[in-house]
Amino acid sequence: MKFLVVKKRVLSAVLLCVILICSVVGVCYAVQAEASPKPLRTIVIDAGHGGRDGGAVGKASGITENELNLQYAETIKTICEGLGMRVVMTRSDLSGLYSPVADNKKRSDMEARQKIIEESGADVVLSVHMNAFPLTSSRGAQVFFDSKNQGGKELAQSIQTSLHDSIAYAKSSASDGDLYILNCTQIPGALVEFGFLSNLEEEELLLDESYRQDICYAVVCGILDYFRL
Repeated sequence: MKFLVVKKRVLSAVLLCVILICSVVGVCYAVQAEASPKPLRTIVIDAGHGGRDGGAVGKASGITENELNLQYAETIKTICEGLGMRVVMTRSDLSGLYSPVADNKKRSDMEARQKIIEESGADVVLSVHMNAFPLTSSRGAQVFFDSKNQGGKELAQSIQTSLHDSIAYAKSSASDGDLYILNCTQIPGALVEFGFLSNLEEEELLLDESYRQDICYAVVCGILDYFRL
């Protein structure tokens, strides 16, 4: 299987980064716990799409973005909770968040996500997606931000830099995107397109559990760097 995208020495650096950061977080959390039961940080993890909105479809496997987004969101959730963060998920199964009686299911779904975000008390929002494009050679992880949210821009670039330093083909710079999930709140947010389901090699990678762990660790490293931890 041709999925050795993360070079061993770079991957080792990423994992070492996580281990070192875990130690720092553990110390910080222990100190804070003495004064307050509040978690170190709160993050909303938004698994994009859901229900009748399956999103992009794998070119070879036929897997829906809905399903894959949830797998990646749950992996990031596990990592973040292991670091002492409080995690709020916008969805935890394959169902959509829209009202069954809504005329506009997409708007209903997005408004439900906004409500969860606004009521979460989160420090940051991370929206998880997979990409697709008619040009099948397109590939690489890309992070988006709302240009009107400076914190979101810094968060997105921090994640993008971590991905670029760790994962082959990841873009070097985060991009401005007019996306509802980012501009519906003042909480700093970033939307990560983890890769292209329209690219056969990248689709194979995205379906690989080891690769999922590697790229999710890189994303979390970027989040921790944004927090200056």
